[in-house]
Amino acid sequence: MTKKRKHQEDFQKVKLKVGKKKPKLENATDTTFKTKAIQIPEQLKEDGVLPTQNRKLNIKDLLSQMHHYSPGVKHNALLGLKDLLSQYPFVIDAHLSSIISEVAAVFTDKDSGVRGAAVHLLQFLASKIRAEQIAPFFPLVSAHLSSAMTHISEGIQEDSLKVLDVLLEAYPALLTDRSSILLKNFVELISHQQLSKRLKSREKLSWMLSVNPNRRVTSQQWRLNVLTRLKKFLQAVVDGSSEIEDEGLQEQKDSPHSVRNPVCISWKVHANNQQHIQLFENGGLRPKINSSFRLRSLASVMDSAEKGLSSAENLKGFIEIIVPLLIECWIEASPAQSAPILGNLLESEYQQLMQQVLSIIHLLWKLTKRHDETYKMELWLRMNYLVDFKHHFMRHFPYSLQETVKHKKKDSCKGNKYCMTSSNSVDHLLLNLTLCDIMVSLASTSTLQVDSGWLDMIRKFVTDTLQDGSKLNSKQVNRLLGVTWRLMQIQQNKVATEPLIKAVYTLYQQRNLLFPVRTLLLKFFSRVYQKEDLRTQRIRSRSKVLSRWLAGLPQQLALLGLRNPELSNQLIDIIHSAASRSNKELLQSLQATAARIYDPLDGALVLLPAEAQRRLVQLVYFLPCLPARLLAGLSRCCIMGRISSDLAATLIGILHMRSSFAGWKCQVQDNSVNDVDYFSFLFSTLIGFSREELTSLQGIRGKPHISQTQLSPVRLYLTDLDQFLHHWAVTEMICHSLSTIPSQSQCFDILQTGICKYLVGLVVIPDSTAGSVLCAINKLLDQACILSETLHKFLASCCYSLLYFLLTLDKEDAEHVQKRDMLWGSCISALALLPRLLRLMLQSLQVSRICREELPIVAQLLRLLMQHGQLRSHMITNEFLVQQIIKDIMTLKSGEVQEQWLTDLHYCFNIYLASHPQGPGPINAVY
Repeated sequence: MTKKRKHQEDFQKVKLKVGKKKPKLENATDTTFKTKAIQIPEQLKEDGVLPTQNRKLNIKDLLSQMHHYSPGVKHNALLGLKDLLSQYPFVIDAHLSSIISEVAAVFTDKDSGVRGAAVHLLQFLASKIRAEQIAPFFPLVSAHLSSAMTHISEGIQEDSLKVLDVLLEAYPALLTDRSSILLKNFVELISHQQLSKRLKSREKLSWMLSVNPNRRVTSQQWRLNVLTRLKKFLQAVVDGSSEIEDEGLQEQKDSPHSVRNPVCISWKVHANNQQHIQLFENGGLRPKINSSFRLRSLASVMDSAEKGLSSAENLKGFIEIIVPLLIECWIEASPAQSAPILGNLLESEYQQLMQQVLSIIHLLWKLTKRHDETYKMELWLRMNYLVDFKHHFMRHFPYSLQETVKHKKKDSCKGNKYCMTSSNSVDHLLLNLTLCDIMVSLASTSTLQVDSGWLDMIRKFVTDTLQDGSKLNSKQVNRLLGVTWRLMQIQQNKVATEPLIKAVYTLYQQRNLLFPVRTLLLKFFSRVYQKEDLRTQRIRSRSKVLSRWLAGLPQQLALLGLRNPELSNQLIDIIHSAASRSNKELLQSLQATAARIYDPLDGALVLLPAEAQRRLVQLVYFLPCLPARLLAGLSRCCIMGRISSDLAATLIGILHMRSSFAGWKCQVQDNSVNDVDYFSFLFSTLIGFSREELTSLQGIRGKPHISQTQLSPVRLYLTDLDQFLHHWAVTEMICHSLSTIPSQSQCFDILQTGICKYLVGLVVIPDSTAGSVLCAINKLLDQACILSETLHKFLASCCYSLLYFLLTLDKEDAEHVQKRDMLWGSCISALALLPRLLRLMLQSLQVSRICREELPIVAQLLRLLMQHGQLRSHMITNEFLVQQIIKDIMTLKSGEVQEQWLTDLHYCFNIYLASHPQGPGPINAVY
């Protein structure tokens, strides 16, 4: 009992009394707490730094929601991003890195709605972000795209093609830089790897087409979608390479760097030894370096995987993988082998797949041409794929679209979006032409006998297509001409090439051809002609069709005119090229059409732009003969202002070189320019107005068009400033040509006869004509020249009329003031060279016949003539005449207050004439 009590005492139970609180334990936790209210009015306000969208979310909030687990939140965040960035585009630059990384991350999202919103946002961003801005972040975008293309989910793979479409449209160059990775992804989308059963080592992997029944579309439709993107990708690779030839129609090695830079030469400046002509090798093209060493490009330093298709090894590897797969796709889509006749009829969907197959192979073939060892690459392609291509591609050639009419209900296709395949999107002709282009690239002159069977099929198809009269677009014609050119290179004898050229000419003769089509045909014929011209130096066998085409070009140019300036430029270039090679047929046609081309009213010369005009003027040099009618038209073109003064000077120089006065040491073509016709051209151009125009001017009276004085029978017609400056510039070139004629006295006699016959007796003469005549007289006059009295009187009247016009000019008349220096200089030069001319002009100053208002003008003229240094001696010789004129003026002004102009006249006479020892004495002694 004692032990038990002792044990209970150690663990005694505390007895609690009613109404008493329970005592606290020693290890009790204090759970009391206090709360206070939190005021957050500032947090409810909008952020003043970052703009927000309609849901009051800024860019950081939206980007943070991209990591949310809910697809709806991410979908709304993408829509909010598009809304925000469309309202505030400057946010894109500030947060470009975050936006790109977050949007690219949802390419592989499980929800299709999120992926669709991401594609739409990416499409919006592509229109706002430049390529150089996104370039630093593009490896990240490409990595996410590659992850989406190789994803296990079929929906993500399908949406990855939409992302690829956006990037190919906006950033093709950036995307093609990572071609080594993306090309493998394309292959994995339609195939899978399988160990080759033939190799026991099991080291080499082969690829075979894959079939996935879980896809929403058929296997063929899925392959069509993938191959369509692959074709776009390879097209971007081809477009990014400047070294690839353009469909065989451009000159070989014709890159954007091969730009011809013409050397602009002013022959007038060069003749005066003021311009040095420096000639460059190859006419300004790339310098030709004769060296056996070659510099290694930067691309060769990179790893083989980084170079992509720019490496021949990588290109061969990709061709070895993709071409067998493409052949399998072709076999699935090709016609049934059992159909004997209708086997070449295709349904639209199958033909689309076959078109993509051939387009991809064609682009790969073009990529092989940019490598250095093109011949070896073509040999490798022929050895590996010619047999398969002949067996599968050429078996049912040519192919055509099967138009099947199926009676279905209207709602039968609503549930399937892929059943609506329009036949308009399928081009069976382009499919056949692409196949022809691929096949002819595998043939050569050395293999002509072996390949004659299928080459004849292609040649017949090309010829029939060209001659059937159907309307072809530029893409079809481009491919068609490329195949034609290749066929002509394979078999270069006239028997084989003449039918092809004739077929192309049949297409060329069609009416209402599109401009791109006409341009391609012109380029083709031009290249064929240049090739033939080089070959016929050894073998003289020109194509009759080509000669007929060349002969028709001048007539086409005359008919075309200004309706299509670009096409006219191309015609001019071809005509110029053939004329410079002295093509007989073209020169004869050009001679027959020259009057229409150089018509001053509606000819191509006056209608086309300046550059085309320059080329047409250069063509004048190649004309076999320059008859009087043509020279008359050219003269009108020069003086009407329809061509620039510089171009008119060029034309005058060309005609001078064609004349017998050019001073050629070798014998020139006889009777090309008649001397009489040449002088008629120079005189007509010097006058600046036709006989009909001068006749019509005689009826004009009064200001502001006429300047007249009572002391001269010649009235001046005041031309516009532009017309005057143009005429004056042409006059300078005419005078230069006249001065180079050996017999100056005979040339002056011809000019004197023309002036007396066509100008003397006219009452109204244009001011530019009067100045031009004086300028020509000054240029040609020498001691052997004898002027007739009629010409002296006419020139004296012109001088006084011009001087009177210049002295009565209003300073505010800015248009005519600019003529002052040129007209004044020509008058003073003529008066200085011809003392008789000055005397006749002074004799005509009979002040008794004029009104008092004209007296100050006469006094001012006399004062200026006395002050001029070149005329000082002549004025001293005519001192008595001057003294008599001043006496007559004083007589008229007697009894009046002496004005300042009269005082100035007295002063000048006393200083310059009366003080001379040979004179009769001071003027004051007279009065």
